[in-house]
Amino acid sequence: MTLSQKQQARLSLLPLLLFVALFLGTGLYLQSQGVDYAFYQLPGPVAAIPALVLAIWLYKAPLTESLEVLVRGAGNNNIITMCFIFLLAGAFATVAQATGGVDAVVNAGLTIVPAQFLLPGLFVISALIATAMGTSMGTIGALAPIAVGLSTQAQLDPALVAGVLLSGAIFGDNLSIISDTTIASTRTQGAEMKDKFRENLKIALPAAAVTLLLFVLIAQSQTEVAVKDFSWTGVVPYAAILILALVGINVFVVLLLGVVLAAVQGAVFADYQLANLGKDIYKGFGSMQEIFLLSMLVCALGEFVKQQGGLQYLSNHVAALALKLKLAGNKAQQLAIAALAFVSNLCIANNTVAIVVVGEVSKDIAQHHQITPKRSASLLDVFACIAQGLVPYGAQALLLGASFGISPWDVVTNSYYCLILAAFATARILVEKIDRSDF
Repeated sequence: MTLSQKQQARLSLLPLLLFVALFLGTGLYLQSQGVDYAFYQLPGPVAAIPALVLAIWLYKAPLTESLEVLVRGAGNNNIITMCFIFLLAGAFATVAQATGGVDAVVNAGLTIVPAQFLLPGLFVISALIATAMGTSMGTIGALAPIAVGLSTQAQLDPALVAGVLLSGAIFGDNLSIISDTTIASTRTQGAEMKDKFRENLKIALPAAAVTLLLFVLIAQSQTEVAVKDFSWTGVVPYAAILILALVGINVFVVLLLGVVLAAVQGAVFADYQLANLGKDIYKGFGSMQEIFLLSMLVCALGEFVKQQGGLQYLSNHVAALALKLKLAGNKAQQLAIAALAFVSNLCIANNTVAIVVVGEVSKDIAQHHQITPKRSASLLDVFACIAQGLVPYGAQALLLGASFGISPWDVVTNSYYCLILAAFATARILVEKIDRSDF
């Protein structure tokens, strides 16, 4: 990079910092002042507008060209896919609530699982479904309505329950062989999926075991709750979508069928008027308006950062820092790959895109320092997923925040698995003996 390019790259990070300062800073400040619903006083999409104006001004290009960059970022395939998932998840949650399905599933769950084991139970279920579906978003969309009802009925902290769901969803997203992050990391590094899966398992399984134990200990303080009368027919739509998810059916098909089954069940067994179905679906769409807009606008910000070399600038600095670290073998370079994935995802708030962006740089580092492809692919996937589970402006936290009626900040501060996974992954880099057998 020339001096002017470096300066432009540094400046391209300012809009993202402005957004974070407005979005998080305002909420944290108002919360410290005792303001109710502090994080709702400045909606995320509104906080993104000044940041986008600054990004367009810094881009130093004709307005039409700048707007093309904005639209290209907002229209990213992954973002549009997530936005459709938002809509379908909102529709399913609203229809299921209107037909009595949520209450039925909640009370059925309480008859099967004691209240003190609800947290570890939800973690295991969300982890299994996310592994089968290959998507944390689809998992959260399917389970959030159930978890909201359970948290209310069992008097559990909504933020803690949301953190449990996010933890399980990130576990499955990271491990699943059909996940976008797995596909992106293995393709960019030239690794086999089965090898990367085994490499990830060595980190994720111990972290999940510790997380599960933590949830068991936390849940012990919960009291027993009374189970209300319910009809088992209300459980059918949920049972169907969970089974379909576990066998690997596409998330769009799963959620659409969920809406249909919930409506039919309500009409036949719960006096639900099918004439209200259209209104309920649209009401569900409306409940996802904020996260729909915020996801698109944040991705547009990320596109400006990428176009002006901001991510490349960060990559170069991380790689240079690794050379200065005095660690045995290639441990410093492994930490560099991990940092690239983590920092890039903080900027983009999309783990798949972050992996693709830094994939080439990471592969170059791996090849020059005898890091096996399976290890570099694993590091990219693990640390991108860790970041995704910790950014309050990520799609997962936004969907959970909207579903539970809490701030995304409350969601990520209860994402214990991501923090534990980060500790295990970093420790493995620093402690494990260097393996060059597959290089």
